[in-house]
Amino acid sequence: MLLDLCEVDSLSKKLTFFSRNRFNLASFHDSDHGDGSDLPLLKQVRALLRQAGCQSDQLTIKLLCMPRILGYGFNPLSVYFCSRQDGSLEAIIYEVHNTFGERHSYVMPVHGPAQSSVDGAVPEIVEQHCPKGFYVSPFLGMDMSYGFRVRPPAAHVEVSIRGKENDKTIIAASLSGARRELTDGTLIKAFASHPLLTLKVIASIHWHALRMVLKGFRFQPRPQAVHGAAETVNSRGIQP
Repeated sequence: MLLDLCEVDSLSKKLTFFSRNRFNLASFHDSDHGDGSDLPLLKQVRALLRQAGCQSDQLTIKLLCMPRILGYGFNPLSVYFCSRQDGSLEAIIYEVHNTFGERHSYVMPVHGPAQSSVDGAVPEIVEQHCPKGFYVSPFLGMDMSYGFRVRPPAAHVEVSIRGKENDKTIIAASLSGARRELTDGTLIKAFASHPLLTLKVIASIHWHALRMVLKGFRFQPRPQAVHGAAETVNSRGIQP
């Protein structure tokens, strides 16, 4: 689901099966993102962008995430697309979640002409890299780096991530989606097609962990984490 954070309240009022911060077929909860506090998520994101040197008050912020379905949801990765008035990307925020209820944001300014468009045009690919700064799995060490490859939202959106250790890919994941108008009808159709999607995500994570155990990955103890921590990474956006 791609949500303009300025429009969540109006969507909640407009739609029967979508709500903000209360139970529904599909719901968006501010506390599922950011630092988990009662402060509205939009204010939190703008504060992160200001800390990164961005003119945050002038930016449109759209969040790509999974909603809660019947009250349950988990996002391994949430992506914030932060666009200027001309549609060009100022920054992308990658918010990584682990199964211990912790999350960490990588704030990455975008350098280059990448566009986030709604007219069907294919925007530029953005490639960004950063060292791993957050514990996500008992079987993945901290001496790793992430590579993100993103096609910003237009008619389609694509996000892929690779985790590398000593230049070897240890973990890889991707998602892609086509734009559909958010209506009660599309929500019902999506639920009918994937009624257990959010449960499937958490089950897949534990299944992958079991496979890593069977492959002989060593257990990595969990360090002390700061909930809702964030860091700014000056990583360049590269066109293919």
